[in-house]
Amino acid sequence: MSHKRIPKRKAAIAVGGVAALGAAALLLPNANASQDEEAAGAAPRTLRANDASDLAAQVRGLLGDAFAGSYYDSGSRQLVVNVAGGDENATLRAEQAGAVVRRVDNSTAELQSAARTLRTEATIPGTSWAVDPRTNRILVTADSTVTGARWDRLESTVQGLGSGMATIKKSAGTFKTFVAGGDAVFSQVQGGTVRCSLGFNVTASDGSPAFLTAGHCGVAAENWSDSETGQPIATVDQATFPGEGDFSLVTYDDATTQAPSEVNVSGGQSVQIAQAAEATVGQAVLRMGSTTGLHDGTVTGLDATVNFQSETDPSGVDTVTGLIQTDVCAEPGDSGGPLFTQDGSALGLTSGGSGDCTSGGETFFQPVTTALQATGATLGAGGAGDQNGGGDQAGGGDQAGGDGVGGAADPSASAQDPSGAGGPMDGGQSGTGDQSGNGTGDQSGAGTGDQSGTGDQTGTGAHAGASRSRTH
Repeated sequence: MSHKRIPKRKAAIAVGGVAALGAAALLLPNANASQDEEAAGAAPRTLRANDASDLAAQVRGLLGDAFAGSYYDSGSRQLVVNVAGGDENATLRAEQAGAVVRRVDNSTAELQSAARTLRTEATIPGTSWAVDPRTNRILVTADSTVTGARWDRLESTVQGLGSGMATIKKSAGTFKTFVAGGDAVFSQVQGGTVRCSLGFNVTASDGSPAFLTAGHCGVAAENWSDSETGQPIATVDQATFPGEGDFSLVTYDDATTQAPSEVNVSGGQSVQIAQAAEATVGQAVLRMGSTTGLHDGTVTGLDATVNFQSETDPSGVDTVTGLIQTDVCAEPGDSGGPLFTQDGSALGLTSGGSGDCTSGGETFFQPVTTALQATGATLGAGGAGDQNGGGDQAGGGDQAGGDGVGGAADPSASAQDPSGAGGPMDGGQSGTGDQSGNGTGDQSGAGTGDQSGTGDQTGTGAHAGASRSRTH
């Protein structure tokens, strides 16, 4: 049997028109600062977004229980750290490290306790919650299906948390999973075709080539192809959904498959994906989808909990925890696709959300670092093992972050246009014939299939019930 080389267009991820980016030096504190300057406190550091993730981890260690979250202020390019209580010496050390310190009322322990109450009393399909460090509150979101008694129950629970602990808002859309994304991958199941997206190429723990995608994709089907009518080329090795994440590890059937750690973009351009990084609230991010192309936005919350309607149990809920919350749009056909930064740092895998790329909405992502740790996979070609350690990865990403911030203007500007105007957007949406062709078809099929997208999360129920192609 001859070996099959997967074309880079299929083996790499489509991520929007961004040329390969070089690395810039990581910002470091002034090594020549005098002891007198340190004693007097240091001015807040000007940071790239990914540098802020490293600094946040450092300051969290300094503050201990007094640490109440942090976020990146993109205007001032500084890390803002919330402090609840704590001694003045720890606060001073945080300021000396380069953070802007802000006193807040709600501690991390109090916010976590409130989140547990929500989980116990308000696990309602179509709801989500995550801590918003910018307001020092839990942001609770209810989609358009949460009405009547369900809304009353949610509102009562939020009010019961006490004043200043949580806020609640309505979303116009419906929380569902989105299947399809960077490069489309397909599986034939009883009742039709399942379509998801390749997220990031990785190396499995046994050294074989593999890729990460959404967990509800791996639960829905076992064998995957790079074309709708093609033979399977990859098999699910591990899948987590629902529960503590939404990720799958899928290994290529041919051990000689060329699966480069890069992002494929239209026009023959590519972005090397050399590291995984932790997301930071306030960070500018990009998402690529085979249905909707390139779109940008901001990280709005971490460790988010999302309650999807169960497809197999009409009265059940598929709850997923530990997700990244963003204001990036997505639509059916985008699940499993990559969330990343301009510097080529991998952040997440598209899970689900509400809204669309005309009206906006919320989209949730599985953190890549968690998926790598859980599956034992590594990101990056040759020496990729280092990429699996969150802190160093963020540092690596930060080094390239300077270019990312500087170079983000063009792709981000294009991504902001929901109509797809602009080179990168157009290229992303119509980069491949079958992706754009199926984008429309899948969306139309996803009216049912998408709600099945939520079911997607559980897998086969949705797929078996529909006669046309479904996207997640």
